[in-house]
Formats: sequence, C-alpha cells, structure tokens
Amino acid sequence: MHQKSLTELRAALDAKEISAVELAQLYLQRIEAAKELNAFIGVDRDLTLLQAKAADERLAKGDAGPLTGLPIAHKDVFVTRGWASTAGSKMLEHYASPFDATVVDRLNQAGMVCLGKTNMDEFAMGSSNENSYFGAVKNPWDLKAVPGGSSGGSAAAVAARLAPAATGTDTGGSIRQPASFTGITGIKPTYGRVSRYGMIAFASSLDQGGPMAQTAADCATLLNAIASFDERDSTSLQRDDEDYTRYLGQHWSGDDAAKPLAGLRIGMPKEYFGAGLADDVRAAIDAALKQYEALGATLVEVSLPKTELSIPVYYVIAPAEASSNLSRFDGVRYGHRAAQYGDLLDMYKKSRAEGFGPEVKRRILVGTYVLSHGYYDAYYLQAQKIRRIIARDFQEAFSHCDVIMGPVAPTVAWNLGEKADDPVQMYLADIYTLSTSLAGLPGMSIPCGFGAGVNAQRPVGLQIVGNYFNEARMLQVADAFQRATDWHQKSPSAPAGV
Repeated sequence: MHQKSLTELRAALDAKEISAVELAQLYLQRIEAAKELNAFIGVDRDLTLLQAKAADERLAKGDAGPLTGLPIAHKDVFVTRGWASTAGSKMLEHYASPFDATVVDRLNQAGMVCLGKTNMDEFAMGSSNENSYFGAVKNPWDLKAVPGGSSGGSAAAVAARLAPAATGTDTGGSIRQPASFTGITGIKPTYGRVSRYGMIAFASSLDQGGPMAQTAADCATLLNAIASFDERDSTSLQRDDEDYTRYLGQHWSGDDAAKPLAGLRIGMPKEYFGAGLADDVRAAIDAALKQYEALGATLVEVSLPKTELSIPVYYVIAPAEASSNLSRFDGVRYGHRAAQYGDLLDMYKKSRAEGFGPEVKRRILVGTYVLSHGYYDAYYLQAQKIRRIIARDFQEAFSHCDVIMGPVAPTVAWNLGEKADDPVQMYLADIYTLSTSLAGLPGMSIPCGFGAGVNAQRPVGLQIVGNYFNEARMLQVADAFQRATDWHQKSPSAPAGV
C-alpha cells in the first residue's frame, strides 16, 4: 500500500480497501522504523490518528474531497498548531505556533492527515540538508549521500515511502533540487501562487511553497488545494482559482495517440549544457529529451545569457532579505534566549550567537554588509537590476518555445560532508535553478534516470520551466512523460527495519 501514489490511495480509500486510520498507522510505523534517515523532526502519533479518525468520519458521511484521508508531511518551515515549528533551528527549537500556516490550514480543510514535520536546512538556507540543528538527513537511495536541500526531509520522506506526499518551499531551488536528488516529483509554482502566510521567512521576494509527491498528477491535485489568493499575504496574487489537473492525459494539439505532445516546443538553453555538467547527468537528460521527441515534441535551442550571473545575484538578494527577516529573532518575544547576559544588548548578542548556526550567521553577515551605507548601490541595487534582465531573458526564450527543459543540478547527489567546508561549491550546485526563482517563474523536477558508475543508485531529475501562470500546461508535459516511462515508480531499498 505504501508504494501507491496519492491517486491510487484515493481509489483504495474510496473502495474501502483501507481506512484513513489504518493508512496513517502504516506510515507512522514506517517513519518509526526509518529513523536512521532523520527525515522527520516531529511526530505526534495521537494527533495524527485523531485527524485520521476525523477523515474517516467524513468519508462515512460522504463528505469527502479528493484529498480527504490521505496522509501528508509538512516541511518544518510551515507553522502548525500541535507540532513544534522550528525551521530546523535551535532558535525556534521549542516554538509552538498558535495558528496554522495557510498551506497547512487549506490541506487540513481538505481532510488530509498530517504525519509530522520534516527536517530541513536551518531557515531553509542550504542545498544539502546538512545545516539542520537536528542533524543531517540521509538520502534513502544511498545513505552516504545528501538528499538535497533545503526541503531534504520532505524529499527523503516521499522517496522512502514514509509519506505519499509532502510540502516544501523553494527559494533558489529547494523543492526542485532535493526532488531531483531523491527521484521524486516536486513543483515550485509561479511566485505568489501559494500563500506565504505562516511560512517562516528566509527571502520574502523568492520564497514559494509547493508540493512534493511521486507523480505530476499528485502534485497537480495538491496544488488545487493550496494555490489560491490569501488576503493575509501581501505577496499573494489575486487571480481566479483554476484546476491544475485539467490538461492531464490530454494531447498538446491534434489527436495522434502516438504523439500526445505534437506541437510542443521544448527550449534547451545552451548555457545549461556546457562545461560543468556531469556526463552521467547529461546522458540521463538527453535520454529524457529523446523520449519527449518520441512523444511528438520539437527541441529548440534557446539562450539564457545571464545564467552564470544568477549565482552572485541570488547570493546578494537572498542574504539581504534574510538579514532583515531574521532580525526579529532577538530573544525577546519568542525563540531562544541566552541563559546568562548582562544587559539588553548582551542578551541580543548571546541569544543570536547561540541560536543561529554557521550558515545562517554567514548569510546574515553578507546581507547586512550589502545593505549597509556605501554598499547598497554597489551590490544590492545592481543585483536587482540584473534580476530584471534575467527575467527578460526568459521572456525572450519563451517567444521561441512553450517550456524550457534541462538539468536540475550539474551532478547527482554528493556525499555527506563533501562540500560542507566549501560553501562556494555548495552555492554553485544551484546554478540551473536560481535564475528561475529570481524571475519568479514556475519550475519542477521529475525523475528521469540515474547516474553512472559509483553513482548508479543516485537519481537524476529533469527540470521543466514554464512561463508565468503556466503550471497546468507544465504539469501536462510532465504527466505525459510519466505515462510513457516508469522512473517515477522506482523506489529505494527499504531502510533497515522497514
């Protein structure tokens, strides 16, 4: 049962092959047996089973929706009543939120059953899930490898079948990259599609929540529940709600059964296929693109000339916004407070020094520097100008194609500790995802193969980028690939004890 997708579990619940309580118990047992992955920060069996019982009552009354009774795990960046909301940090180790984030609330209203809170890089700052105060998450495909970050706990949970779906957040690739490294499907919607209310902020102009699951169809169903206007979020887009599943299984154009994607133009940025891309990743991406051609799509070369600049631009803008957002954690109202201090200023210093980890401190320092007098114009303002050019380059590319495809990351998942002492190398691993986030475009990762040699058990993800508000079409393109291949059905060997 744990190998089933959300769509298949929905059918099992409707056919009364299993109850919501029994399904929750199954996953709770798997979570308990797979503690070595360190995918979960918080689990409350009683609270989960209480939600599952309520879901069964709705099912019995005939008051069930598409998601009622289905389990989900939440990245610990979303505040939740009943569970601690830590953002992977000592600063918030014991924080109990009095309210639910909008994403959590909407999934609760849909009748989903929360399995617990997943581990993450502290305040979502990282690409490997090694920056968590609660320890590193392990990749279920290879316990020596990182699962990616910052949504590594969510990705590992879905990949190991500890949960059929999970929420994640993407600031510079933090849904897509861990989805790629663990062989699952994850989507970052257009910026503003999903409410940020109750999402512990890292970089406010970049953070965006999204679903992670086995399939594009599952992600589309989840997106239906969480993507809508929220007046409590000033960055939320006021647009009509839409059905993100409406194109699934349909032809792009025409009615040739053998060519469901006939007429689709796929843009291949030449900057994504140059030096730095590992041979085994390139081979998996090339094979996926050939599959798309077999489905009727046409490949078109496009250019995103400012791709390399996305790294310095991101690592000016994101730390600047982090410096501002994290100033609220001062030991006064909530969060960690130093046990001993002399005066108020001393309390600020000691509380923040003790509460934040090394990567968070590094980004606060960088952000404070680029916002300081004399450097704002030279760094922050220039970065914002280049950000606008990056967005413009994407629009030029989309004048020649319908979607853009390429690798999610230059390599498969690296070993735990391999880049921990070299933050620049860690930052460079995000080169193919940062520009999409800076432009505010929707993007997703779908599994398309594995590495080679010693990396033969480490997954490769194909990145699909759509134009603004084009999630439904992007999901259609991903779903067509998954109907023709079985990469999304592959799962790692069960951890010991599962």
